[in-house]
Amino acid sequence: MEAPVKHLHVDISDVGRLIYSGLCTKLVAPAAFGEVCVLPRHAPLLTRLLPGEVRLQTHQGEDQFFFLSGGYMEVSNSTVTVLADQMLRSEEIDREAALEAKRNAEQILRQSHLFSERDKANLELVEALIKLRVLEHANLDHLRKSRS
Repeated sequence: MEAPVKHLHVDISDVGRLIYSGLCTKLVAPAAFGEVCVLPRHAPLLTRLLPGEVRLQTHQGEDQFFFLSGGYMEVSNSTVTVLADQMLRSEEIDREAALEAKRNAEQILRQSHLFSERDKANLELVEALIKLRVLEHANLDHLRKSRS
């Protein structure tokens, strides 16, 4: 009888670099059809990923948070491969730059009458909000661990 698989092997890369490679107990990602949680022994899956937050829990129980601009994910034989357009670890996100991008996008959305400018500003706003959410989740996780 085969021993049950307890971990996923996860490789996350963006265009220029390997972001993460290691064992995890779960990975949550923004798939095209909605948020998906991948656990060991997950059924094979290939999906497009939308801009959003990727969360994973390492086999040591540490939670890690990432900003994802979009990409693709494959799940096969308890191996997860994420190929991202752009991916940032929570510690790589500049909070002030994200807040500034949010303010700029909101101003354009209020003032511009051009659909092309509004569309671009809307994408920039979504990206800034995702980055801020990733930072918030990472900070909450850090606070929760420091209290225990």
